[in-house]
Amino acid sequence: MQDFIQPVIRQALDERRLVGVEVMVARHGQTLFHQAAGYADRQTQRPMTLNTRFRLASVSKPIVTTAAMVLVQQGKLHLDDAVTRYLPEFTPPLPDGGQATITLRQLMSHSAGLGYRFLEEDMNGPYARAGVSDGMDASGVTLEENVRRIATVPLLYAPGTAWGYSLAIDVLGAIIAKVEGQPLDIAVKTLVTGPLAMDSTGFALSPDQAVATAYVNDKPEPHTLQEGEFAAPFENTVGICYSPSRVYNRQAYPSGGAGMVGTVADVMRLLETLRSGGGSLLAPEWVAEMGRDQIAPHELADAPGTGFGLGFSVLRDPLKAASPESPGTWRWGGAYGHAWFVDREQALSVVAFSNTLYEGMSGQFVTDLRDAVYQGLRVAS
Repeated sequence: MQDFIQPVIRQALDERRLVGVEVMVARHGQTLFHQAAGYADRQTQRPMTLNTRFRLASVSKPIVTTAAMVLVQQGKLHLDDAVTRYLPEFTPPLPDGGQATITLRQLMSHSAGLGYRFLEEDMNGPYARAGVSDGMDASGVTLEENVRRIATVPLLYAPGTAWGYSLAIDVLGAIIAKVEGQPLDIAVKTLVTGPLAMDSTGFALSPDQAVATAYVNDKPEPHTLQEGEFAAPFENTVGICYSPSRVYNRQAYPSGGAGMVGTVADVMRLLETLRSGGGSLLAPEWVAEMGRDQIAPHELADAPGTGFGLGFSVLRDPLKAASPESPGTWRWGGAYGHAWFVDREQALSVVAFSNTLYEGMSGQFVTDLRDAVYQGLRVAS
């Protein structure tokens, strides 16, 4: 495996598409590859090392969704309950002003009709006008206030009739906090990160804890991400407003969709627990529900052959997706430069965290790494 992955890492660093990266590959529960390369901080030449902490962004989504599934297993939540059972005032109207019913299942599968501020076309979109935070800026609002603001904006479509990436997991986080009667960060630790000994994963760092410096792809090399900088992962969108310092602000609300910090090894522990059937955390039937495509016949925009489960995408058709992955493969990433996937058919889990957006989330490196992993498997077999 090393002979195939190392050249991909070296090329991305040599071509200055990435500043630093840590990659971990496990199969049948055994680590096949785990290496760090490049810089965690280029200016001080601090090397990327194993167990470097990264801002997780959307890698928090499967963690928080798993926390919700633990509550489903405990009977405290029900997937097809209306959100208003837990948050009575969360009643965003339909596009025509009518009333809508949103379920927890629709939140977890991003089919609720919600959106993201960073996906709006300009600075004057509905979420922007409502003062909604995407969970990565320096907003001073509370989680409860942000959810209240989200509910003032009309839905983009009737729940269940389309798929759209959204702030739904932030709303889910508010539900978890409400049901558990404690702040989301404590609830997630109680439900998931504590039981799995994900000791380096949480919602904030103390001043003495280092995190990988964030960079943005640029020419001739990535530049350091600035406080308040907008960076758009997709064309014709306003982009994400970033606050790299947010991770040190313990007053920042815990964003279920984008607000955590953690390590490659910790996230691998969660993914491997789910891949192998849930361990003592979740019963196999609830893991299977997470990995079941929830949105057919709809599919992800710009991702042919891909559906969505509860917390991550699900590969429907490898041929349409032009992917060597098995049908049913789980995948997602994070805006700070991360990608991961789980191929249960191959008993394979891969986690790759970089400090360079957006190459490490959706750039050539992600495709090259995937292909190198499967090439390594073919040779090994």
